[in-house]
Amino acid sequence: MNYDCLIIGGGIAGLQAAIQLGRYKHRVLVIDAGGGRSEICKSYHNILGYPDGVSGQTLRDLGKKQAESLGIQFVKGKAIKARKEADQFVITLESGETFQSARLLLATGVMDRIPPIPGIMPCLGTSIYVCPDCDGYEVLNKKTIVIGSGNAGANKALTIAYWTTDIIMINHEEGMPDELLQKQMQRKGIQLIQADILEVLSEGDAFQGVLLKNGERIYAEKAFLGFGGTAVHSSLAEQLGAEIMENRHIIVNPRTKMTNVPNVWAIGDVIAHSEQVTIAMGDGSQAAIWIHKSLMPNQ
Repeated sequence: MNYDCLIIGGGIAGLQAAIQLGRYKHRVLVIDAGGGRSEICKSYHNILGYPDGVSGQTLRDLGKKQAESLGIQFVKGKAIKARKEADQFVITLESGETFQSARLLLATGVMDRIPPIPGIMPCLGTSIYVCPDCDGYEVLNKKTIVIGSGNAGANKALTIAYWTTDIIMINHEEGMPDELLQKQMQRKGIQLIQADILEVLSEGDAFQGVLLKNGERIYAEKAFLGFGGTAVHSSLAEQLGAEIMENRHIIVNPRTKMTNVPNVWAIGDVIAHSEQVTIAMGDGSQAAIWIHKSLMPNQ
């Protein structure tokens, strides 16, 4: 089948775009490798209508079901190659399968660098957080540990000092924060400890503290990760000649979300690195509207 649009990425941005395009009755295929950022977040609390929180997986499950009800098709797989042939885009998966379409929407997201410290994953998104804009409020007036390293960890600690004054940063890797950042932390009363973490202490998904390799236990109510190195993990945009930034995020028209390559759009964290579900949803709808406009002469 020749599709009207291929959407690469089945996260929140991609699903919202798929729903909108489905309501336009376009032939759309979503190619999703799984394992995205929204799959590991157990509770978003800053989304309209969900004051008690909603998991990324719940949103994905509901979004996929809604999209399928509108005729959107899905395939599991990782897209690794993209090329243009005449007026069609051809996407090749790791499996060797190929799909083609008149329009292409990249919603491949980014992935945070999460160190392999035992005990992090059960708490991630519930009592250990990544994004202060999403979850800074969750540590309001609570003792909080920043598990991080270097300048990235220091900046995370300084950011969440807006919500709590009881912060300890554990510099888990080699390389201390710059002297200026250390002085700023001192002024904020943020304790800085250079130590390797052996494991995260928790009860179920409730963070309780950390066990250091020297045997010391440090207790707290909440934690943030601050390691930097958040990575764009798809090269499809570059393969097609799309303009990207130094950090490999894709540059798009702010109004239409189209890249500099005609008929190639990009949305979500891969463009803005906003780490916001609500913005990803808006991106998806906005791009879908302009994709529909571009397809209208072909109907």
